[in-house]
Amino acid sequence: MSFSNIGGLLGGLALFLYGMQMMSSGMEAAAGNKMKELLEKLTSNRFLGVLVGALITAIIQSSSATTVMVVGFVNSRMMTLRQAVWIIMGANIGTTITGQLIALDVGELAPVIAAVGVILVVFTKNVKLHHIGNIFAGLGILFIGMDMMSVAMKPLANLPGFVNLLSKFENPLLGILAGLIFTAIIQSSSASVGILQGLAKSGVIGLDSAAFVLFGQNIGTCITALLASIGTSRNARRTTIIHITFNIIGTIVFTALCIATPLILWMKELTGDPAAQIANLHTTFNIATTLLLLPFGNYLAKFAEKVLKETEEDEDGLQLKYITNIKNIGEEQLGVSAISKESVKKEILRMMEMANTNVNKAFEAFTTSEIQIVNEIDRTEEYVDFLDKEIRKYISKVITHERTETGSNTYNSYYTITGNIERISDHAVNIGGYVYQIKDKGIKFSETALSEMEEIKKVCVQLFEILKCNTEDVIDWHADIAGLEQKIDDMTKEYRNNMYARIKAGSCSDEGSILYSEMLTDFERIGDHCLNISDEMLKIRMLGN
Repeated sequence: MSFSNIGGLLGGLALFLYGMQMMSSGMEAAAGNKMKELLEKLTSNRFLGVLVGALITAIIQSSSATTVMVVGFVNSRMMTLRQAVWIIMGANIGTTITGQLIALDVGELAPVIAAVGVILVVFTKNVKLHHIGNIFAGLGILFIGMDMMSVAMKPLANLPGFVNLLSKFENPLLGILAGLIFTAIIQSSSASVGILQGLAKSGVIGLDSAAFVLFGQNIGTCITALLASIGTSRNARRTTIIHITFNIIGTIVFTALCIATPLILWMKELTGDPAAQIANLHTTFNIATTLLLLPFGNYLAKFAEKVLKETEEDEDGLQLKYITNIKNIGEEQLGVSAISKESVKKEILRMMEMANTNVNKAFEAFTTSEIQIVNEIDRTEEYVDFLDKEIRKYISKVITHERTETGSNTYNSYYTITGNIERISDHAVNIGGYVYQIKDKGIKFSETALSEMEEIKKVCVQLFEILKCNTEDVIDWHADIAGLEQKIDDMTKEYRNNMYARIKAGSCSDEGSILYSEMLTDFERIGDHCLNISDEMLKIRMLGN
């Protein structure tokens, strides 16, 4: 094999992989949040789950990416383990679309397809058209790379040593092992199946050997989800076990069929095109395995639960509940944006609940002067500070992989919201800290001052309740929060004037008036931060997230 053939093979492989990545990225960006919406609306209906899994994988052209998404959704508790079973089954069907596309003999049209894509990317400013351009350009580049690989690999058919090596893949175990290892290395079954089709088109490998390599590729594709599950929840890791089990069972069944029945011969009789033969066998493998295991989906989930048994997880200490696996996030994994945004949203809601708890405890500490309550506020504040730091760190990492302006703006809003929640908890700590001065100096507040604090408390409670509401009418929702924030401002002004009147009448001590004024400022700032949060939430909702 000459140097030019080796160069053509490497160049074709590079173009093929780059074209697939470009096409997949364009498809995901064009789909926007539709994938997330589909998964969020998913019910426990197994047929709907399979359909959704197949549709999403057909869109993003990667079963690995879909499974990584599912791992993330299970980890963030957006999806149950049993719902994940059906999505994984559908993903295995959807991934066969890539092989069918590659089997199409459109080599002569490839430059035209790529040119159309480049024109849309370079000469249009419309974001949607730009994404569509990436799809066409990627598809064209993929076919050009496939043709280059096919031409470069043709001389291999005349090398006895190489042909002898591939002929060993007729041994089922060797073929499965080769497909598994190769796919695990490149972490894409679509790409590895495409390369196998390229070898077949060049006449280097026949379906007799390629079939077992193909089955191994289906197992090898599980490595991506397996890596993504490191550091995730127990259920998320069980999802990867289901994915691996599905493909192992399918491989065992089809290996037995290939040995005991003329299945390979039937596939050859369907079409004379070697690439189409592989694509058809790949499609048959995944559809048949899905139909075979569809009635046993719940048993797959139970099996995963048996393998990874429940243990008492350590709930002590500071930890993220929904955001996990920070080190592995990004790395150009498709579908990661939807997972990340939902995880951040849930972690922020958890953080907001802690800040709300601290505000309520601050009122309680003020009225009872209990140091124990102040200690509880300080412990919760430590947790809020931890979440603030970790969420911001996570956003800073994942935003670099965000492909859309809408997604980036959403992360920016989440970043701002996190900071405002942390400041709310800080003000609660300030109020709790006043208890030490109240006890040390023996400060007493009048019944009027206490009743005023009770009135502000009622408005703050109402403010947080509305803030946590998930309503469709975001305009009125935001207006309600703005109205309550203004009410706190007005009450603060009124109560401060009342305090001045009490000072003038001599019914309020110097230390008490200073402390009371500072507390009013803290409550006013809490209202301001709540309004800031609602402003950012309104932006997110208006963006369609």
